[in-house]
Amino acid sequence: MRRLALPALMAISLAGLSACTPDKKTEEKSPRHVETVKVHTIKVAEAVSTTGEISARVQSDLSFRVSGRITERLVDIGQHVTNGQVLARIDPEEQKADLEVALATLQSAQAQQTQAQQAFDRQQSLFNTGVTTRAALDQAQETLLTGQGTVQSAQAQVETARDALDQTELKADADGIITARNAEVGQVAQAAQLVFTLAHDGPRDAVINVDESMLLGGELQNDVFVKMLSGGDPIKATVREISPTLDTTKGTIRVKLSLDAAAAVRLGSAVVATAHYKPVDTIQLPWSAMASVSGQPAVWIIDPKSSSVSLRKIEVGNYVNERFSVHSGLSEGETVVVDGTKFLTAGEVVAYEGAAQ
Repeated sequence: MRRLALPALMAISLAGLSACTPDKKTEEKSPRHVETVKVHTIKVAEAVSTTGEISARVQSDLSFRVSGRITERLVDIGQHVTNGQVLARIDPEEQKADLEVALATLQSAQAQQTQAQQAFDRQQSLFNTGVTTRAALDQAQETLLTGQGTVQSAQAQVETARDALDQTELKADADGIITARNAEVGQVAQAAQLVFTLAHDGPRDAVINVDESMLLGGELQNDVFVKMLSGGDPIKATVREISPTLDTTKGTIRVKLSLDAAAAVRLGSAVVATAHYKPVDTIQLPWSAMASVSGQPAVWIIDPKSSSVSLRKIEVGNYVNERFSVHSGLSEGETVVVDGTKFLTAGEVVAYEGAAQ
């Protein structure tokens, strides 16, 4: 009886162990689903922006042509002035004294000329009657010519003195607005020392300092749009002047933009200027497509035959809003993964529905 029970117990135990053994057949892992885009080139006109300010196209640096102590300052910054308006005066006493000396010298020279003229006339009459010699007549004529030259010289000195007296008043050379002042009443102004800066009425420019890289990034279109930081509609402008020199302290180049003559702008107002490069064939991808390999930019490429992915290095042209342009490394028609790149491995087979157009 015991012999029969033992085999039966072993059979039951084996059946239980068999039921507990897991199934060796494992489910196959399904391919990871990713989103893709097909590579194609498009015409892109990249935009660049920088800040600047409104400036007069023509401005004058006004200064006295003679030295002296400033006794009056008649205008201030921001004031509109007219052509010929007196802006400031210096003490004219020295110039008045110089004019009086010049006038006295002229009167003396004129008196000497009158005497020389009378002497010449007398010698001429005597020579005609044979009473005097030719040498005496020539001497009288030479004295007269010397006197005439002295008078002319004295007259020039008077004009110079009068001009110096006029220069004790600093006048505007055009209609415009005073934008800078560098002198005060009581200060001794030296000749040619800057006193006022006058922005002439008329056309206005937007003056911007452009980073050197912007001018090297491509060929800019001539039309530029300028917008006031205080608000308002964009104003059409054109490039009028590009400085031939580089500001070595800032690495910038000064560019002057000619504004529409009808634009209502104020001097010194801050603006943003936006320009576009001429359209070029460009490959653009969304930021989500960016990956890296050995610290270099790369993207995941899908092999259309095997649906496997691989990393490829690329050269990025530039970065724009939510996109970047590819300078090299991709060809027309290739498929790039743009979403689901974080957990991919080289050679992995993926599933995708097709490239987004």
